[in-house]
Amino acid sequence: MRALLQAVFVLSVAFSLYTLAGYPLLLALLARFRSRPVRKSYEPKSVTVLLPVRNGEEWLRGKLESLLALHYPPELQQILVISDGSSDGTEAIAEEFTGSGRVELIRTAGGKAAALNAGMKQARGEVLFFTDVRQELEPDSLRNLVACFADTSVGAASGELVIREGETLEELSVGLYWKYETWLRKRESRIDSVMGATGCIYALRRSLATQLPEGTLVDDMFLPLGAFLAGYRVILEESARAFDYPTALESEFRRKVRTQAGVYQIIRLYPRLLTFRNRMWFAFLSHKLARLLLPFALLLAAATTFALNGPWRTPALLGQALFYGAALFDLWIPDNFAAKRLSAPLRSFVVLLAAAFCAAFVRSSETVWEETRVRPARP
Repeated sequence: MRALLQAVFVLSVAFSLYTLAGYPLLLALLARFRSRPVRKSYEPKSVTVLLPVRNGEEWLRGKLESLLALHYPPELQQILVISDGSSDGTEAIAEEFTGSGRVELIRTAGGKAAALNAGMKQARGEVLFFTDVRQELEPDSLRNLVACFADTSVGAASGELVIREGETLEELSVGLYWKYETWLRKRESRIDSVMGATGCIYALRRSLATQLPEGTLVDDMFLPLGAFLAGYRVILEESARAFDYPTALESEFRRKVRTQAGVYQIIRLYPRLLTFRNRMWFAFLSHKLARLLLPFALLLAAATTFALNGPWRTPALLGQALFYGAALFDLWIPDNFAAKRLSAPLRSFVVLLAAAFCAAFVRSSETVWEETRVRPARP
C-alpha cells in the first residue's frame, strides 16, 4: 500500500510539472518546427457585429464609439446591440446611436446564449464579429481579423486581449497569468488552432455559425470549436487587439469558475475533443483538460506526501507548507514589502487552482451574466 501511495505522489507531481512547464516547452518546440502560416489578404466582407449586453450603461457609449471608429467600410457594417433584459440605461444609450443607420437594438430575455442566438438570426454579414461591452478595440482590429479569411482554411479568427498595467501586485499577478495563457494560445495557433477564442474579440464565418444550446457558458469555445470540428482552423491574430482594465483576484476567481465549468460543458457537447478524431487532441488534453485536473493532482500529491520515505518526506512537506503558507499570508503582506513580489503570484496561482476545483461542481449557467469588476487604471 505504501508503495502505491508513493507512486501516486510521483505521478501527481509529474502530471503537475508537465501541465505547468512540460507542455509549454513541448509546444514551443512544435511551434518552431511545425509552424503553419496563415495566408492573409485584406478583402472587405460584410460584417455583423454582435454586442450582447445586460445592464452595461457604464461602458456602452464608449464601446459603440470604439466600434464606429473602426477602420472598416461603414456600408459593410451592421452593429447589433442585443440587450438581454437590461434594467438600467443601456437601451436608451443604444437608441441614441440607431440613427446612424449602422446600429440596431434587439431586446431579448433568457441569458447570453439566447441573446447571441437572436443576434445571429438577424445577422446579414458574411462574417460575424463577437465582442463584449467593456473592452476598447484597436481601430484596425476588425480589418485585420477579416484579412485572415482570405485563407480558406480559416473558419474563425480570434484577436488578442491586452490587459492594461495594474496598480497593485495582485492585479499584476492576474495579468501575469493572462500573459502565460496568451503565450500558449499563440503557439497553438501557429501549429494549427487554438481551442477557443477570446470572447471579447473574435470573428467567425457566418456559414459556420450554429445555434448555441440554452445555458451555454462559453460561447467563445462552442462556436469556434464547431468550425474547428468541421475541418477549419481557429487562429489567433496578434494584430487584432482589444484592451481591458486590470481585474481584482476576487472577480477573476468568479470568472474562472465560470469559464472552467464551461470547459466541462464543452466536453459534454463535443466529446470527440477527447479522441483522436480531434486533430489537436494533444493540445486539448494538455491545455484544457489538464488544467481542470491540476488542482486534484496537487491535492493527491499533498495527501500522499506522508507515505514518502524519511529522507524525502520532510523536504516535500516543508516545500508545500512554504508554498501554500506564502499564498495564504499574502493577504496580510503590504504591497511595499519585497516578499509581496513572490507571495502575490503564489496567491493568484492558488486562487485560480481553487476556481478550477470549484468548477467541477458547477451545474448552472446562472452566473453567465455576472459582472466582472475592474478598476480603471489611473492615467
